[in-house]
Amino acid sequence: MYDKLPVPGRNDACWCGSGRKYKKCHAAEDDRLDQLYHTGEEVLPRSLIKTAADVEGIKASAAVNMGVLDYVGEHICAGTTTMDINRWVEEYLSAHDAVSADLNFEGYPFSVCTSINDVVCHGFPDENAVLRDGDIINVDMSTIKGGYFSDSSRMYCIGEVSPERKRLVDVCHESVKAGLAAVKPWGHLGDVGAAVHQVALDAGFSVVEEYGGHGIGCEFHEDPFVSFTSEAGTGPILMPGMCFTIEPMVNAGDPDIYIDRGNGWVVRTVDGSDSAQWEVQLVVTDTGYELLSW
Repeated sequence: MYDKLPVPGRNDACWCGSGRKYKKCHAAEDDRLDQLYHTGEEVLPRSLIKTAADVEGIKASAAVNMGVLDYVGEHICAGTTTMDINRWVEEYLSAHDAVSADLNFEGYPFSVCTSINDVVCHGFPDENAVLRDGDIINVDMSTIKGGYFSDSSRMYCIGEVSPERKRLVDVCHESVKAGLAAVKPWGHLGDVGAAVHQVALDAGFSVVEEYGGHGIGCEFHEDPFVSFTSEAGTGPILMPGMCFTIEPMVNAGDPDIYIDRGNGWVVRTVDGSDSAQWEVQLVVTDTGYELLSW
C-alpha cells in the first residue's frame, strides 16, 4: 500500500540522505507518485526505495554472492556432491565476512539451494546427491554482508548435456534478459513478467506460477512479489530505487509442481520434466536499471 509520508520542506535536506535539497532531489518524483496513486495506479511504499548508500551496501554483498557462484562454476563437475557445494559456500562466505541468507530462513537447514533436473527450487544439499554427466543444476545463492542482502542463481551444465536440456537452460536465460529489457522507470512490474513468460511460451515451455521474484536489499524478502505469468500494463509502478529479483522457473513440460511432504521444502515438477532457473537482482534507475547480482 502506498504510504503518503510527511515530506521535508522544499529547501530542507531530502529524506533519501543524499544531502541535496528536497526540491532538487525527490520532490518531483514524490509528486509524480502521488498523482499516479490518485489515478488508481498501484504505488508501493516509499520505504522500499533504496538510497545511494543502500545500493552501495547491496553491491558489497552482491560481490560476495557472485564470487561464490564463480567459485562453484570453477569447481563443479561430475562426481561433485551437492553437499560439497554447501561446504564451498560456507567456506567462501566465512572468508569474506559474510553469512548465508538461506541458512535458517523460515527453518531452511542449509546455506544454499541445489536443484537438479526436475527439482524446480529449494533443492537440499545431500552427500548422496552426486552430479552425473548430463545433469543440469541450479545453484541459488543468497548473502548477507554489512546488513545488506543479495540474491542470484545460475544454471550449470554437467559434462555433455542433451540438446533438449541445453535448450531449456538457454531459453530460461533468454527469458531473464527479456525481463530486464522490460524494466522501464514509471512502467509496470507486470511488463517484466509478461516479457519473461512470452519467451518461455514461444519456445514451447511453461512457467511456474506459484513462485516468483521479490523485493530485496534491506531484508531478504521484501515487497513486491514478482510474478512471471503477469499481464503487461498491470502491477506496481516501477519506481526508481526499487530493488528486486527476476528469477523465472521454466519447465520443459507442464507448469504443475509439488512440494516434498517429507521435508516441506524441495519443489519438483509433477510430470517429472526438467526445470531451469536463472536469477538476477537489479535496482530501477531514472533511465532503466542497474544489474547488482547475477
